[in-house]
Amino acid sequence: MSVTDDFRRLSVRAVDDLLRADPVSATWLGDHRFDDQLPDLSGAAVAARLTMIDDHVTALDAVDDVELGVTDQVDLEILRAQLLRSRFDLGERRSHTWDPMVWNPGTGVHLLLSREFAPGEQRRASLRGRLAAIPDTLADARSQLGQMSRIHVETAVAQLEGTRALIDGEARSFVGADAIVDEAAGEIVAFAEWLTQRLETSDRDPRLGEHLYSAALWHSLDHDTSASQVLADAESHLAVLGDELRDVAARYLGRSTASAEDVREALESVALRAPVTDATVLADMQWALERTTAFVREIDLVEVPDVDVRVIEMPEIHRGVAVAYCDAPGPLEAAHVPTFVAVAPTPSGWDTDRVRSFYREYNGVQLHGLTVHEAMPGHVLQLAHAQRLVSPTPVRRFGHSGTFVEGWAVFAEQLMVARGYRPDDEPAAGLAMRLQQLKMQARCAINAILDVGVHAHGMTEDEGLAMMRDHGFQEEGEAVGKWRRALLTAGQLPTYFVGFRAVAGIDHDLRVLHPEWTDRQINDLMLSHGSPAPRHLRTLLGI
Repeated sequence: MSVTDDFRRLSVRAVDDLLRADPVSATWLGDHRFDDQLPDLSGAAVAARLTMIDDHVTALDAVDDVELGVTDQVDLEILRAQLLRSRFDLGERRSHTWDPMVWNPGTGVHLLLSREFAPGEQRRASLRGRLAAIPDTLADARSQLGQMSRIHVETAVAQLEGTRALIDGEARSFVGADAIVDEAAGEIVAFAEWLTQRLETSDRDPRLGEHLYSAALWHSLDHDTSASQVLADAESHLAVLGDELRDVAARYLGRSTASAEDVREALESVALRAPVTDATVLADMQWALERTTAFVREIDLVEVPDVDVRVIEMPEIHRGVAVAYCDAPGPLEAAHVPTFVAVAPTPSGWDTDRVRSFYREYNGVQLHGLTVHEAMPGHVLQLAHAQRLVSPTPVRRFGHSGTFVEGWAVFAEQLMVARGYRPDDEPAAGLAMRLQQLKMQARCAINAILDVGVHAHGMTEDEGLAMMRDHGFQEEGEAVGKWRRALLTAGQLPTYFVGFRAVAGIDHDLRVLHPEWTDRQINDLMLSHGSPAPRHLRTLLGI
């Protein structure tokens, strides 16, 4: 039996064990063997999972990787990274002991309702299983959760109300009259009340601290860089973007030079000329999807797979953070199901000023930039390419890299503007699009600075908000929401900046090596290996 055969069997066992241990992630990825279960995060189960992970790491370490081909070597390193990340999350970060959002079963319920990946009766049986597991899951939550932060508790309580509404609404309609639904909804309410009673004593610092954050960042990025290097690179890039923003603003306004206030004036002008409202936002995004898709095809930028893309109204419980997101089938999904671009009218409780601020941020020009990122040629297109990957192991589908996925989408924003994309045929449309793209790239750099600053350097809220307003030209509501997101998460926000720089670097090197290649040849090649971390993509490309 060859080393390659041994590794491939080992990889299947390891991926199966990781999927079995996290049934909700398995459903999201498209593996439906465990759809009737919720994750077991009891003390005994966590200890058993850590032992399982260590056993698989030991087995991987025993593989003579020099006997493997390049593809299997990459899969081995991706699998090792996934195992070590799981061990870190459970054994060191231990979010299940201080973050109540970890215990919310809402995603597990929503995933069974959102797509018809299997016959209705099969999904109903799975949903009953998950609903029946909620009481024990939330009992485990009460025993595992210790000191919590106020912001995590507040957010968890709000999200649990969304879960209760989902169970009382869509789940009840799907399952029918059933005591399981009543009990599950009641347990959600009781758990939210339990958390609310602990709100006043929830004084844990939501910041990870420099040591734990450095490890979290490494596992999130899977990229050879440190927190201090990410911070330095992002600050340097933001300074360059400031100069570019002032230059484009001056040209847009017809002036010889521009200050920060002129940039703000130019952005305000763009927003006023391209208004968006709750009544128009879905149609505006549909038009942007059609126009960006036509442009990509017209200039032959990259192969456009035949994919069923549907612009839908975003569920109320997901609104208020961004105006749109991509909801694509998981990389392990075998059923032919649609990709959704979910678009949000603003939440029903917002006042007029907040709604106007939101649509100044997400004006009609910016909707085109957002469509490039979320759909074409960003997430929708890239994930459709990744779905076609044929690989000897399931590792690369299981261990997809957020750094590459987000990095490609940000790179796509820059590439489309560089190739002349504009949202309409007005004379100033190209400059307006460039201005918005630079603002979004500034946000990308600021995301990284904010994440490192919050969790490793004690950045204050005033400092963070001032940076987002003064250097990112963000609306107040956008900045406040991003500050909360930075406190609630750690390590994800830098994936946009680090991934963008890495993907742009790969693009540059391929063009140096193959100066005669077209955009399509370069881009199709970059997208032909799934969604590996950029460092692994370099290995697969031989650069």
